[in-house]
Formats: sequence, structure tokens, C-alpha cells
Amino acid sequence: RWLVDMNVPREKLVRLAHGMTPAKLAEVVSQLNALEIAFAYSKMRARKTPGNQAHVTNAKDDPLQLAADAATAVAFGFDEIETTMRVSRNAWSNAVACAVGGAVGRWGTLFQCSSEEAEELRIAMAGFTSYAETVSVYGTEKSFTDGDDTPWSKAFLAAAYASRGVKMRCTSGAGSELLMGFHEAKSLLYLEARCLCLQRGMGVQGTQNGGIDGAPLTATIPGGVRELMAENLIAVWLDLECASGNDARSTESEIRVGAKILPYLIAGSDLICSGMGSILKYDNSFNPSLINGEELEDYLVLQRDFEADGGLTPLPESRAIELRERAVAAIAAVFEELGLSTPTEDMKTSVVYASGSDDTRSLMPRDVSFISEAIKERGITVIDAVKALANRGFREEAENLLNVVKLRLSGDYLQTSAMIRNGRIVSAVNDPNDYLGPGSGYRVSEERRLQLNDIRDVLDQKEVLRSEALHEKDEARHIRYRNLGPAANGSATDDLVIGISPAFGLKLYRTTAGHR
Repeated sequence: RWLVDMNVPREKLVRLAHGMTPAKLAEVVSQLNALEIAFAYSKMRARKTPGNQAHVTNAKDDPLQLAADAATAVAFGFDEIETTMRVSRNAWSNAVACAVGGAVGRWGTLFQCSSEEAEELRIAMAGFTSYAETVSVYGTEKSFTDGDDTPWSKAFLAAAYASRGVKMRCTSGAGSELLMGFHEAKSLLYLEARCLCLQRGMGVQGTQNGGIDGAPLTATIPGGVRELMAENLIAVWLDLECASGNDARSTESEIRVGAKILPYLIAGSDLICSGMGSILKYDNSFNPSLINGEELEDYLVLQRDFEADGGLTPLPESRAIELRERAVAAIAAVFEELGLSTPTEDMKTSVVYASGSDDTRSLMPRDVSFISEAIKERGITVIDAVKALANRGFREEAENLLNVVKLRLSGDYLQTSAMIRNGRIVSAVNDPNDYLGPGSGYRVSEERRLQLNDIRDVLDQKEVLRSEALHEKDEARHIRYRNLGPAANGSATDDLVIGISPAFGLKLYRTTAGHR
């Protein structure tokens, strides 16, 4: 009851959670229905301001497209971007491309490259990534040992990232132990509560949960989506940053997709999706997300419908093209300066205007492998990329990329729920969730409301009248309307009655179907 009582402060509940066992945590949240879970989550999340994360991948591991799509994702407002690869040895090329593309337009978007754990750590040490997320934790011992892991090895890995100023969170989620065959006949929620308590004990500042790869399985179980919400609630109750899933696509039903995302959109989350597919489904190397490039505009409309801040800002097409051109030119310049590749103008142009990798005439996975192996073998670091950008005239991008690297020296963005907004770190420390009822907590400002409302292709009165005026002269040549007085009751059985708008023939000249 305290979880849904707006008069009980979050801090009081967090203190209680730290004294509860996994079984007790699971028992408490299982008493809540879906509406209560969503409300409690809104109250208990650590940071006041919501955010979002994007997947940036493609089927060819093409670095030109990765850079362009990363720049587009940053412009949409994603606070983090995450990549992975179709061919494992392409990890280094992917990392360089997304790091450079993510520095186009503005700075502050954090980036991670999901790959084999040792390789991922090496990439972080080279400075290309600024956070790590896919450090998997399980709720049973056999699930750990099956992957040659232990809770201690995961804790050591977490410490390795933090010691170099790299933000990190663990990944868990209902269904993983079941998929691996080591569920010990325990409930999904209890096993996830175990995972979250372990993460709290390891000292990590956050988690990615909400089913993740297990979400499609969990969503098939009665009450499964409610369970996914409940495990997110346990995470924030334990005072962890929560990247709240909504990534692995659990259904092809548009209604179920919309229903799944809505509680998080209106409640807010540190990262509503972890991550949203900013690219088309077939290009998502993590597997399709709950929301992908095909549905991105729908998500922007949902923000407008509910005046809810989902972390994204509508982007004009002209601005997107401008940023994509700059990003492709920047990564091509880095490759040329470092002697890695010389992309042709045809390659670059095809990427700028492409919706996905099917539309590009660019680098193929085999080409990318040679680039990636050269980056690794030559020990190229982020400083080399910064110098290459500066030498080729991309000074703004060089400074943007260097600014993210500098964050690792202070370590301020290692705080719980930290993100960078307008060049400033925003976290649970300086932006705590202070919800205590109406008028408190996060509120959409007037400036932000106008941004959310400014979606593309809005059909307003001015546009309707402008387009109708184009048909006025043509309509006047075919028909003339006159007022003949009130309509009287007729007696003829073959009378034809046509109802028209009062503006028809005066301001409107076509039907809604486009007929005269």
C-alpha cells in the first residue's frame, strides 16, 4: 500500500527494500495489479527526467550506415545508442562508426558495443564506448556455471569497467533461466528478484531488465506482461537505474505493441526502451525491437497524444539528411586518414538516402572485417579517431567525441541513472524523482510540450484551406450552388437527399474521398 500511496516518500520505501529477501520483494509486488505497478514505478524510479535508448545496427555491419543512423538517432533525442554485429570480428569497426556518428550534431549521447565480454572490455579500454550493459546475471547457480561464469566473475567485470570510468549496468530478465533449462521450478518473478538483489550486492548502479531476450517467452504466459512490469518495479524499488526492456519484440500485434509500451510512456523510465530499434526491423542485429524504425513516427504521435515525454523529439527530414551527410563524410574521413578504407562517392550517397541496408551500395561484411581487424591489430584508440576528425576539418565532431571521453576522468556519469543533457550530467543525485502527488515529480514544460507536438505532416486548418483553394476555379466551371430556402417534407418516394458541409462550395470543393 505504501508503494501506491503518493504521501509516502520514495526514500522510505527504498530503505525497506534493502532489508527484504528476494522472496519478500516478489511477494509484495505480486499483490499489485497492472495499474498499481505502473503508478508505483512512476513514483519509485530513481531519476525524475525520463530518457530512452536506441539500437543502431545493420545487416551488413556497414560502418557508413552505422555512422549515419547513429547521427539520426542522436538527433531524435536518444540518450544512449547501442550496437552489435552480424559478424563477431566486425566489433571494432562498428564501435568506431557509432562513436563518430554519435558525435555529429551534438555531444552527450552515451554508446556501447555489445560483443563478447572480453572484446567488449577491450573496446571500452580503447575509449570508443562510454557504457556497458550486456553483463548478464542469472537467478540460478547452474545458469551461471553453464556460461563459465560466477557472480564473482561478473562483479570483477563490473569493477573493471567502473575503474576506467565506464558506466555499466547488468542485464537480467524473466525467462532466461527457463530458456537455459535451469529454472529450478521457481517462479519467473522470484528468480528475477534474486538477480536484482545480486546486482545490488555487486555494487552496480543499474540494470537492464523486463524480460529482454526472455520477453517473447514470458509474454506468452498468462499475466506475463504484468510480470515484466513487476520486475522493473523491483529494480527501481532497490534504487537501481532501470533500462526497462521493451526491446525484444514479443508480438506482431500492433494493439499488443501499443499496450505494452503505454504504461512506460506515461509513467516514465530512466530508459523507456533498452533499446528501441531506430533502424528497420530487418537491420536490427539484436532481433527486432518492440518498436522499430517502421513504428518510430507512431511513437512520436503517442507522445503527442498523451503529452507524455518518451525521451524523443520529432526530426524534420531536411535536418536528418543534413546530419546523415555530415556523419557519412566524417567516418569516411576517419577511415581515409587512418588508412583503413576509401569509400566512394556512390557508396556515401547511397547511405545518406537509404531507409535500410537493402538500399545501399556500400561496404559488405567481408570488407568490414578487414577494417575491423586492422583497427584492433594496430591498437587504434578513440584519440586517433579524434585526431583524424580534427585533421580533416571535422573539429566540432572531434570536440564532441573528446567531451564524452573526458567524462571518464571525473566519473560523475557513473552515478545512478546518469545521462547527459545539454552538456550537463543529469542523474538521481541532482535530479531525484520527488513525486508526491499532482504537481510534483516530472512535468512536461511548455517548451517541451511544443517540441512533442511538432510532429511531421500535421494537417491543420491552414493547410486544408490552402489545398482546397487549388480546386476553386475548376469547381466553379462545373457547378454553382444557390440557397433555395429551408428543405420541406417531400412526398415523392424517389427523392434524393444529399447532406453537405456548410463550407462546401464556399471553402471546400472536394469530398473527404477527393471527389468533386
